[in-house]
Amino acid sequence: MMDNLDGVATFVQVVEAGSFALAAERMDLTRSAVGKAIGRLETRLGVRLLQRSTRSQTLTAEGQAYYEGCVRALAELDVAEAALDHGRAEPSGRLRVSVPEAFGHLCVAPVLLDLARKYPNLQIDVSFTDRYTDLIEEGFDLAVRIGELRDSSTLAARRLGTQHIAIGASPAYLARHGTPRNIEQLADHVGIAYSRAGVVTPWDAKKSVGRDGEPLRIRSQVSMDDIQAIAAAAIDGYGLAWLPCWLLTRHAQSGALVPVLGSYRVRSQEIYAIWPKARHLRAKTRVAIDALKERIPAMIGE
Repeated sequence: MMDNLDGVATFVQVVEAGSFALAAERMDLTRSAVGKAIGRLETRLGVRLLQRSTRSQTLTAEGQAYYEGCVRALAELDVAEAALDHGRAEPSGRLRVSVPEAFGHLCVAPVLLDLARKYPNLQIDVSFTDRYTDLIEEGFDLAVRIGELRDSSTLAARRLGTQHIAIGASPAYLARHGTPRNIEQLADHVGIAYSRAGVVTPWDAKKSVGRDGEPLRIRSQVSMDDIQAIAAAAIDGYGLAWLPCWLLTRHAQSGALVPVLGSYRVRSQEIYAIWPKARHLRAKTRVAIDALKERIPAMIGE
């Protein structure tokens, strides 16, 4: 029976990753080890599961049927393991987490590091990126997302708090250019914009509070795709910066940045923990979600 399981998980990973190289990376194996595991599996079964070329791989008809059966079998094993895991005294195993870069470094990582200290058998693997990650395709157990969630029937979510965005500038910049006293005066200033893949996110400050208020867009000379770099540029006097309050507050406390327009908040975004739906949530994922829910609100000023 144990021989029948040899190579099954590797085969599923290869199919879902789309390549031996990516499957090897996800499983922390060498490409050679993955290739040998698939070769042994095909030899034992006596069929070719994958048609491989230098540029692509495709499932054979036998491989497709076997893959579907393997997925069902592994799902049942996962349920059984989760049931056992639920009764353990403490979480263990590898927890792969995807987090936004700045928020991940400053707010999420401290929580996860404390979990690693508390649970010695828990291995935490964190990926810092602002790009959209497919949790299931890329093998993540958990992710933290900021902003509107995409519709998904395969993911579960838990709200961690609300990120508010506000305006700040360095004392030197305000001394040179003056301090805007209302939204209309933002038109006389320069901002540091956030851009991603060449697309600049507009500053949509509203002239009036209502939803139909006319948007006022501020000029920008410099754009960046990292909010910590934007904060650093603002500290150096390159313009106004629209920053998450949890980041602006850190620099305001040191005097490096000054909040502009009082408590005016440009926009708000919800922060979520998301994870692949499962019949039973593994202990390692559950404790991480609970810890984030407990500590994130205080970090963002809720």
